[in-house]
Amino acid sequence: MAKRMRLDKLLSNMGFGSRSEVKIAVKQGRVTVDGVRAKDSGMQLDPEKADVVIDGERVVYQDVIYVMLNKPQGVVSATEDTRDRTVIDLLADTDRVLKPFPVGRLDKDTEGLLLITNDGALAHDLLSPKKHVPKTYEANVLGDVGEEDIRAFAEGVALDDGYVTMPAQLRIDGREEREDGIYCRITLTIHEGKFHQVKRMFESVGKKVVYLRRVAMGPLQLDESLPLGDYRPLTEDELHALFSVRTARND
Repeated sequence: MAKRMRLDKLLSNMGFGSRSEVKIAVKQGRVTVDGVRAKDSGMQLDPEKADVVIDGERVVYQDVIYVMLNKPQGVVSATEDTRDRTVIDLLADTDRVLKPFPVGRLDKDTEGLLLITNDGALAHDLLSPKKHVPKTYEANVLGDVGEEDIRAFAEGVALDDGYVTMPAQLRIDGREEREDGIYCRITLTIHEGKFHQVKRMFESVGKKVVYLRRVAMGPLQLDESLPLGDYRPLTEDELHALFSVRTARND
């Protein structure tokens, strides 16, 4: 059965104003449906097939949103916050209409890949502790990271609350000696998402994360051409990869 929706609801949901503002626009003759000037803001239509234009702008219907954000430092992974700017505040007004939310969280001082969507089922699958969706991070660490740490992470390390992590894959990408100590660049893939997990894992082996960014979540890779604070819709290939993993993990 074709999906039916009121004209005013469609326009309001797509960010063209409140119901009352849309009603005024229709009365003023600023809205057409399939080339005919609309007379009733409550008219029923198929939002996926109807050609709706308001003030010369064609309305593109969507009921789900999937965007990749390159999260900068200083913003929190939340839909709203009384003190700090949130990742939702970085979105254009038209992209907030569908009430998206961040899938999981990155610490305020952590950068990198954040998926924002209103698809609750997908978010649940990606975040479920039972799914063990891998998450990959790059970090700068104060301390001499070595083979012993690689082995420890591969076996699982005990955090400050006694929780023993799942096996994780640690790679050392570089090493630099400075006046205040040795700094190492690393890549780490974990399969769970405990609070401050990456930082706490390195603390458990006597080292400190001084910079952290996420570069992958499942098959979704951070677009390195995306500037900090910017976002873009997921491509069809990226969506297909996410849904393929979701289906495979639900089988």
